[in-house]
Amino acid sequence: MAGGVILRDGTLTGREERGLSYPFGAPPGPGQAVEVAAGVLWMRLAMPMALDHINVYAVRDGDGWVLVDTGLDMSATRKEWAQLLDGPLGGRPISRVICTHMHPDHIGLAGWLCARVAAPLVMTRLEYVTARMLLADTGQPAPEAGAVFYRAAGWDEAQVEGYRTSYGQFGRMVAPMPPGFVRMREGDRLSIGGQGWRVVIGEGHSPEHACLWRESDGVVLGGDQILPKISSNVSVWPTEPDADPLGDWLDSLDRMKVVFPDNVLILPSHGEPFRGVQARLEGLIRGHRTALKRLERTLREPCRAVDVFPALFARPVGDGVRGMATGESLAHLNYLLHRGRVSRRRDADGVDWWTLIRQDSEA
Repeated sequence: MAGGVILRDGTLTGREERGLSYPFGAPPGPGQAVEVAAGVLWMRLAMPMALDHINVYAVRDGDGWVLVDTGLDMSATRKEWAQLLDGPLGGRPISRVICTHMHPDHIGLAGWLCARVAAPLVMTRLEYVTARMLLADTGQPAPEAGAVFYRAAGWDEAQVEGYRTSYGQFGRMVAPMPPGFVRMREGDRLSIGGQGWRVVIGEGHSPEHACLWRESDGVVLGGDQILPKISSNVSVWPTEPDADPLGDWLDSLDRMKVVFPDNVLILPSHGEPFRGVQARLEGLIRGHRTALKRLERTLREPCRAVDVFPALFARPVGDGVRGMATGESLAHLNYLLHRGRVSRRRDADGVDWWTLIRQDSEA
């Protein structure tokens, strides 16, 4: 180990698991980095939740670095970054801070980090604007439309009150964003360290999620778009109750099956770097198709959104994840609704009931 960087010296032992190849051993510890490709360091920040970490990356850029994603806005995470900046990153200058998308674990410290290292923020436009919109909700009362939305999904009044109490929590995990940003778009090629990184956009998990692909050696900074063991949350939220994010998500996965060759190295935001992207993309698509079939069987009798949790989730849904579970259930229900497979009827109590009306085609 030198300067906190664990080198690719052949001592890291890879493994095969469920059709994927994991070329590296233990993930980096606090203040450490693992070199996973030429000029690319893998680092890991802790999170106080069931998903207990986020992977962040540094890419050599001349005499400095480009950082990718930032972690949550927490004092402990700021200390972790201070260790990384002074340790494996060697106190070298930071030329840019890239955020793959606007979820708090990815942009939570973007404003703080950009100010600390005097570097611009690079994001897609929809991700930046959505983050600024959500930050504006901090400290505001919950809109009644949100209560109507969750009541329609089958929440009881105590649960709806919980939504009101927790409204605006996005801003509790995200530092104030930089007032401006540098935009990246689908197909752009960012020059980092004299090499091109192609921007590949995905939708569904977030509005305009960016992956970065160094085509010269097949390294992909995948964010949450392609995770090795879990499927990213795909949800409908009160701001756009009739959205079809699952349709966007499946279209994105299909598109990436065409874009990415199977030999790329995926550097994900959660889990471990892996190879076998085609098998993983197919597995993600197959998982949702299977869930849609289970959902259709469930909807032979009228159901509320909260009634279909067992068809979609392997474990019971507790209070801490009810919002995401409801959003994901509605994403699957809206997918079927947009394709004429189910009907939706709102009763006198403001509750939506969903029923299967077609069984003659593939989801």
